[in-house]
Amino acid sequence: MKKSLPVGVENFKDIVESGYYYIDKSLFIKELLDMRGKVNLFLRPRRFGKTLNLSMLRYFYEDTGDMRKNEEHRSLFQGLKIMEQGEEYTGHMGKYPVIKLTLKSAKQPGFESAYNKLRKAIADEFQRHQYILSSGKINEEDKRLFQKIADRKAGYDDYSGALEFLSKCLYEATEEKTVILIDEYDVPLENAYFRGFYGEMVDFIRSVFESALKTNDHLQFAVITGCLRISKESIFTGLNHLNIISVLDKNYSEHFGFTEEEVLRMMSYYEVESRFPTMKEWYDGYLFGETEVYNPWSVIKFLFDLYSDVNAFPRPYWINTSSNDIIKDLIVRADRETKGQIETLLGGGMLEIQVHEEVTYGDMYSNGENLWNFLYFTGYLTKESEYFKESSIFLRARIPNIEVKTIYQNTILNWLKAAIKKEDFHDLYLAMEEGDAWKMTEILSGQLFRTISFYDSAENFYHGFLTGILSQSENYLVKSNRESGNGRADIMVKSPSLRGRSFILEVKVSEDINDLEDDAEKALGQIYDKKYAEELYAEGYKKVDCYGISFFRKDCEVRFGTGQKR
Repeated sequence: MKKSLPVGVENFKDIVESGYYYIDKSLFIKELLDMRGKVNLFLRPRRFGKTLNLSMLRYFYEDTGDMRKNEEHRSLFQGLKIMEQGEEYTGHMGKYPVIKLTLKSAKQPGFESAYNKLRKAIADEFQRHQYILSSGKINEEDKRLFQKIADRKAGYDDYSGALEFLSKCLYEATEEKTVILIDEYDVPLENAYFRGFYGEMVDFIRSVFESALKTNDHLQFAVITGCLRISKESIFTGLNHLNIISVLDKNYSEHFGFTEEEVLRMMSYYEVESRFPTMKEWYDGYLFGETEVYNPWSVIKFLFDLYSDVNAFPRPYWINTSSNDIIKDLIVRADRETKGQIETLLGGGMLEIQVHEEVTYGDMYSNGENLWNFLYFTGYLTKESEYFKESSIFLRARIPNIEVKTIYQNTILNWLKAAIKKEDFHDLYLAMEEGDAWKMTEILSGQLFRTISFYDSAENFYHGFLTGILSQSENYLVKSNRESGNGRADIMVKSPSLRGRSFILEVKVSEDINDLEDDAEKALGQIYDKKYAEELYAEGYKKVDCYGISFFRKDCEVRFGTGQKR
């Protein structure tokens, strides 16, 4: 019987004890000890193993105050690579008190509710460490404050300085400095930015970090994770010992996400290696430092489906687990230049962007470079290559894989539908009723010029574009891809009354601008050759008009013809 896949399991202890398939990332611990960073900020896209890695660090380093528990935690690492590295590394096991805090649940609509969520997370960590109150080494005043924080009865200033206070209490009880682990530090900031209370959240997170990471004499080291680069000035004020490890850095590059070797090994274990080309096309494409990396969440989800059915279709699993607000905002705000850049990316091209090491959410729209940086660091773009010019790093960036491309495409189609709903297409329907192909060409071309197009899925895009526009009329019903006659008509438009009008539209996508006219004629000819009008005549419609429409990028051509009655 094969090991279960850890779909959504982010607790290291659960994965090991329950016998899930686990890709050994324990050499992350060795590299941390070798590099000796005091405060380490790891920037990786969502769902790339950050939470699981922090959970692993906690079980490795933490002295729980209970010898039996410490031994249980030590046993979790038996057979992993870190245990082969010698006493220099294993000697750190179970040695330090650990504070582990996750901020990923602070996604509330207002500051007060988001702050309360963070306050609860802090209080829970105090409750986890209540054993130190019986150590006899904590004075009564500190005990009272400790209990107030644990019971969520303390004030704002107490919670903003809570991590420093807890590490002080832990040091007094254990005589060891504290390891602080903070997961997804930027989630409350991203949420606050899009919800409109960014300033308040920045103030709170900054005060937590300043006390815990800057002025804390009881800190052994800290590991913080997130996916967005937030400037030192706004969050990490004066934190001179901060070590930022982004997707650009060669250090630690293989510890977040799966390498190709690891993916192949997993697929071989589950006997689905025949689907590797699809796995690579859909979920590979990231380059962290110089290491090729797959999206681990999507790999596991696809493997889960493949194990049940080796012929399972790939899907964009990541779209439902990662906030796509940045993509939505990009598309809604896009000017003509930005729309062109998005189309370049969707066409498989690259953008050259200058890397900005320190940006804030407030800077996101100050220039295009900042926006593309945000998309790069959040996993919506990846690095093809990089170069150094005039004291700056530049990237040639592209969309990583098919999965991420579908996120852009689906977001564009949703935006297009919303934009279409705001417009009046009375003139288009009037032209269609009057057989005015030239006017229809003019109106559709104008719409294409204003929208964002993607051409590798051209049939899908243009079909959605047309049906979206035609569906705006209250006087007609729109049916797409219905079986009709000897084939499949692309779009049928008909009046609810059989005495009313009906139309058939066949769509072609041209390979060259010079083919537009011929392809529109071919589309019209196909309607006749395939007898698409038969269904409408059979239903009882007396007047059926036909349109052949061809598209090439932002241009289109329309040809008109009358239906043929049987």
